[in-house]
Amino acid sequence: MSDFPWPQGERELAQVRAFNRKLAWLPRFKVRNRLTPRLIQALLRMGQIGGAGKLREQGLTAERRVIDSVPVRIIRPKGKPEGVVLDFHGGGWVIGNAQMNDNFNVAIVNTCRVAVVSVDYRLAVSTPIEGLLEDCVRAARGLLQDAEFADLPVVVVGESAGAHLAAATLLALKSSPRLLQRIRGALLYYGVYDLTGTPSVRSAPADTLVLDGPGMVEALRLLTPGLTDEQRRQPPLSPLYGDFTGFPPALMFAGELDPLRDDTLLLAERWRQAAPVEMLVLPECPHGFIHFPTAVAEGVLAYSREWISAQMRSYSVKSADISPALS
Repeated sequence: MSDFPWPQGERELAQVRAFNRKLAWLPRFKVRNRLTPRLIQALLRMGQIGGAGKLREQGLTAERRVIDSVPVRIIRPKGKPEGVVLDFHGGGWVIGNAQMNDNFNVAIVNTCRVAVVSVDYRLAVSTPIEGLLEDCVRAARGLLQDAEFADLPVVVVGESAGAHLAAATLLALKSSPRLLQRIRGALLYYGVYDLTGTPSVRSAPADTLVLDGPGMVEALRLLTPGLTDEQRRQPPLSPLYGDFTGFPPALMFAGELDPLRDDTLLLAERWRQAAPVEMLVLPECPHGFIHFPTAVAEGVLAYSREWISAQMRSYSVKSADISPALS
């Protein structure tokens, strides 16, 4: 794989800065009540009408299944899958659904020749975060024991709140080492790994983009009512403080301007004591940058797909080396 290539020159950096100026005019995402997330969720679902037709245009379909009582959305490649991506969507725990990442997931399906299984976990507008984590763990366990995907390598992908749930799910799977060993990699975009707030969260200035920096610590407390900070730091609720022994390799991204930057820096430092970690901080990028129309975002997503394919190939090579010994 190539060296860290973004941004490729001043032109791409200028593109990021220009989009940041547009973001500065927009309201910051806040988690302070239940009404606004419900409204955003309704608008999201309206915008997804016709999604099945868009998939059919590419010769793909999405199946909605229930795995161990948890709904998931499965997009399969046109041929036999060479692996599985288990996807946890973002949305601050309070908005989003399994369909919202279709554009990203279709590109993964077509490029990496894998099936993508997106978890439609419950949202924190009506369910405690512990309930969301329970959904994700149940879905992961069910997938790893599902006959359709038996013997296929699995890569876990999570973004923002979804990265938190992905890391927490891996920690929960430590009680089932054989299942955890099936997971060949974790791809995490700008996650939240300390629910009491890392230093960059606690010192976030008022002019942060996308997220309400100064209000994030209080928002995390609102999402975990009745808990002390000591209780919020307990893993897997705060994955940063977990034991990463037996974990798979990881690829992590953070934005330089993201108040959650330290979450990724600190997690990478702890994770790489147990497994290889590639951690990349994108210059002048805010939270959510993979969704923005920039060459940097396109490059990061292409690099991510290349990394997923590499993890799948490494599993195939390892399996081939083991097979003769077992015969």
